[in-house]
Formats: sequence, C-alpha cells, structure tokens
Amino acid sequence: MCRIEWNDQELVKSYVGGNELAVQFLLEKHQSQIFHYILSKIKNRHLSNDIFQDTFIKVIRTLKSGNYNEEGKFLPWVMRIAHNLVIDHFRRESKVRFVSESSSSSDEFNVFSLIKDDGLNVEQQMSKNELEAQVANFIDYLPENQKDILVMRIYQDMSFKEIAELKDISINTALGRMRYAVMNIRKLMEKNGVMY
Repeated sequence: MCRIEWNDQELVKSYVGGNELAVQFLLEKHQSQIFHYILSKIKNRHLSNDIFQDTFIKVIRTLKSGNYNEEGKFLPWVMRIAHNLVIDHFRRESKVRFVSESSSSSDEFNVFSLIKDDGLNVEQQMSKNELEAQVANFIDYLPENQKDILVMRIYQDMSFKEIAELKDISINTALGRMRYAVMNIRKLMEKNGVMY
C-alpha cells in the first residue's frame, strides 16, 4: 500500500516494485500541472487530453521497462515527455498546415519573413505557397536542437525566454540555435535552387 504523502521517488520505486496503485497517485499528484502545460501550448482541450494520455502511456511503458533512472526528478522528466509530444504534434500539424494554406489565399504564416506577398496575383500566390511547402520540408533536415527551437518559436509562438526556460538553456543559446536554423534553411534553399 502507498501513502499520499510519499514523494515521487518513493512512488516510482513502489510502482516498479509491482504496486499498480502507486502510478495512480503519481498521476493524480501531477495531473493538473502537466495537463495545463499541454493545454497552454495546444489551446484545444480535446487534443490536450489526448497528448496528456499519450504522455502517461509513455511514462508507464518507460517505468515498466526499467529504463527510468532520473531519481528525484520525476516531474521534470514527465514534463519533457509532454513537451516532446507537443513538439511532435506541431511538426505533424505543420505539414498539414502548409497543404491547407496552399489551397487558400490566407497568409497567416510567412516563413521567416523571407517571402514577400504584397499584391500577389494568383500565379505569384501559388508560387509563394509552393515555396512555403518546400521550406517546411527543409525543416526536417535540421539538427534536432535547431528544429525544436524553430518549431517552438515559429509554430508555437513562444518567446525566446520561454524556450530557454523549457529547454533549460540560456536565452543566447536559444537565439543562436534559431540563427543557425535560419542559416541552414537558407543554405538548403540555395543548394536546391529554391528562389525566395
């Protein structure tokens, strides 16, 4: 039996030792904080609930497999899992988003402000949409740390301060990674003959 006053480390140890109830205590203890973090990024209660459930499925699988080794840092570890699932959601959405934008004349998203669209005719708008789709594909070729920063900044509209806190890095490091991401996207565009 586990007690509600047990700390995370004791609850994890109890769960790994076979006490299924311990994970329920962990879930109840941190549910609100984790769910509200996800909701603050996704802005959709239904999707946030799905990602929250996926987070705890991943937590349970990791604990059961014996691969959890961050004693005393359970909540930050779970928050990282939630954060990575949020990033995955935005990556998937970005691919869909570019397709849907190519069939509309809306200009919600202007990739790195590289593509000007003042007074575009239909043909020019189609070219611009095609360029945006190509740039979205180049994002997948970025190193993981640059890709994460870019997705958080562009798709999640997070400030560099928020990114730095979430990734546990300095603001200068976050800015540097974003700068390299933009430089690498430009290089990929030039290498592939994509004009902007």
